[in-house]
Amino acid sequence: MSTVTIRANMAESESLETITEHERILQEIESTDTACVGPTLRSVYDDQPNAHKRFMEKLDARIRNHDREIEKMCNFHHQGFVDAITELLKVRADAEKLMGQVSDTNRRLQDAGREVTAQTEEVIRCRIQQRNMATTVEKLQLCIPGTSKLVSDMILFLFRYYSALKTMEQLQNIYIPRVSQYRFCQIMAETLPKLREEIKEISMSDLKDFLESIRKHSDKIGETAMRQLTTLPHSSLIKLQTSVHNLPHHKLPNTSYQQTYNRFHPSLHSLRQKSLNSSFPIILLLVLTVQDLVDFSPVYRCLHIYTVLVIPTITPLPGSITALSYLSSRTGLLHQQRGRAGRLIKTQSYCSDPDLVLELKNLIVIFADTLQGYGFPVNRLFELLFEVRDQYNETLLKKWALVFRDIFEQDNYSPIPVENEEEYKAVISRFPFHDAEIEKQQFPKKLPMSQSVPQIYSQVKEFIYASLKFSESLHRSSTEIDDMLRKSTNLLLTRTLSSCLQNLIKKPHIGLTELVQIIINTTHLEHACKYLEDFITNITNVSPETVHTTRLYGLSTFKDARHAAEGEIYTKLNQKIDEFIQLADYEWGMAESDGRASGYLMDLINFLRSTFQVFTHLPGKVAQTACMSACKHLATSLMQMLLDTELKQISMGAIQQFNLDVIQCELFASSEPVPGFQGDTLQLAFIDLRQLLDLFMVWDWSTYLADYGQPTSKYLRVNPSTALALLEKMKDTSKKNIIFSQFRKNDRDKQKLIETVVKQLRSLVNGMSQHS
Repeated sequence: MSTVTIRANMAESESLETITEHERILQEIESTDTACVGPTLRSVYDDQPNAHKRFMEKLDARIRNHDREIEKMCNFHHQGFVDAITELLKVRADAEKLMGQVSDTNRRLQDAGREVTAQTEEVIRCRIQQRNMATTVEKLQLCIPGTSKLVSDMILFLFRYYSALKTMEQLQNIYIPRVSQYRFCQIMAETLPKLREEIKEISMSDLKDFLESIRKHSDKIGETAMRQLTTLPHSSLIKLQTSVHNLPHHKLPNTSYQQTYNRFHPSLHSLRQKSLNSSFPIILLLVLTVQDLVDFSPVYRCLHIYTVLVIPTITPLPGSITALSYLSSRTGLLHQQRGRAGRLIKTQSYCSDPDLVLELKNLIVIFADTLQGYGFPVNRLFELLFEVRDQYNETLLKKWALVFRDIFEQDNYSPIPVENEEEYKAVISRFPFHDAEIEKQQFPKKLPMSQSVPQIYSQVKEFIYASLKFSESLHRSSTEIDDMLRKSTNLLLTRTLSSCLQNLIKKPHIGLTELVQIIINTTHLEHACKYLEDFITNITNVSPETVHTTRLYGLSTFKDARHAAEGEIYTKLNQKIDEFIQLADYEWGMAESDGRASGYLMDLINFLRSTFQVFTHLPGKVAQTACMSACKHLATSLMQMLLDTELKQISMGAIQQFNLDVIQCELFASSEPVPGFQGDTLQLAFIDLRQLLDLFMVWDWSTYLADYGQPTSKYLRVNPSTALALLEKMKDTSKKNIIFSQFRKNDRDKQKLIETVVKQLRSLVNGMSQHS
């Protein structure tokens, strides 16, 4: 056969294949969604040269054919469409007549339903009134217990002042809040203060009447007391003296009343002066023996009522300590109400402003010193100061949490640039930074940490100063103050600052560059902890060699934050690799490779190179771990892509293209992107892929099967199940061209070899499963 004939036959064969391919493409365009047309059309231009022109001719012919079919279909249905329009025109008159009837019926229905609508609205209005009445009855029943008790107490107003006050308190704090939205409850609430004033005035009036009665009957009372004193036997006096001394303290007469009583009766006062040598409390005897002449109940009732009214139960007042100031100005009353004062101070200690808590502490100290000066025990007040101190520390921690958050949000996470010596000194005056190499550099230069580091350090010192303010005037030793400052600073570092750092690291907008800078920042802050310890030592004058000195836990805080940032770097780096992998668009059925690596992979490698250049400022082990982690993740992702179960067929050309991409990965690993790796340690991340691809590229199945299981095997890292899965995909590709391959001896031999290798691999896999 001549060369011309062969070329003609080849051209004819290629023409038939092109026509068949164009028919397939046209069918895909007609049957698939428009969003998928792009890849289909792109295959036309990837085909033989000038094939797109023949395809355009084929497409024009197909369009003309469809136009003729559309025209035929329109001609076929034209008469039916005309008949349908004619029928519609015939029923137009009937439709208009029906529309008039419907409108007339609707109008009559509206007229008939007007009365029903009015009655319905009336029923709704009645239902609303009924519901409101039921609600009012229900809410009034909530107030009945307190209101009825208040009325009964007011009926016996003269004898039950205190009970009435307690009832009003229950009414105000329990019952009225339940129905506070109603007007009558607001009126009741406005009336209660007036009732309290009325009870106060009546109680004072009773006391005045009592004093006036004492003045009128003082002579008779003194005469009776003198007569009883002179007629009482001495043994009875001794017995009475013993019984009086054994009386409970709360049953003894009020001291203030004794002084008032003596002023109103000079003779009794003289008698008391004469009895001083006998050590017998005559005045107590008189109170016990003239009960039928003098009723002291108005005195105690008045004292009790004024105790309730003058020192009421005060609710917490956030942002204000007026109640405590009120108590401090009345120390003479508070010596009888120490328990109530403690509870009152506690209610005032729960506020969010550290300045107010500090003012509260100062008032408590003044208040305690005043009571102690009068001889009253103040241990409970100083115990209360410890609770206030804890509250003060909590408010400081909340305040500094906001400060740290603002600092982190405003940081640019870049090394601090310094243009001259003045700027350099300004930075190191706020943060203890010393680096001999950087100091030797010429200006302008950059310091390794970002601007948040000196700000954080300065704010920690400000926190220590603020915490120290609470220790003033507490009469504590320097060691106790030092211990308190260190404990509060530890809380700031281990809880507040640590939490802010952890939240910062987890924020989505923090990228790899920012994470690297955070690691550098925490390293410098960790080194600065010893300067913070010296700072506390200097302001408290406590020797650092003290046995019980508490150490700062900032080292662990910054180490934990640094480890979290390192873990986040590994995670984000792998996520970025996954984003590049998702851009991979392999043509798994390609006949042969185009001879160059895939674009997505080259972009990925360029990204890794630039990223690892930034990692040069990190500690060596961190950068090496990140690089090794990235290479392992890349190798695993490529292997998963190759063995994906949804991928059914792979051609040898696709294997060749994949091999070119893996070669680029190996070249990247061998270029030492991060210094410190020994030998080919980094390249070993791709060893599984390399041996698998070499096995398929060389088609060295005889060596693989012969050396399988031996430690010196050339393909030791290739698992039989992995090789079988990939070979099955290539086997399916070979079956696709079985019609043509049966005429080519090499293809038939290759197909038989694949079948033989598949059987042997399956036997190896089955043997492994039985052995396991």
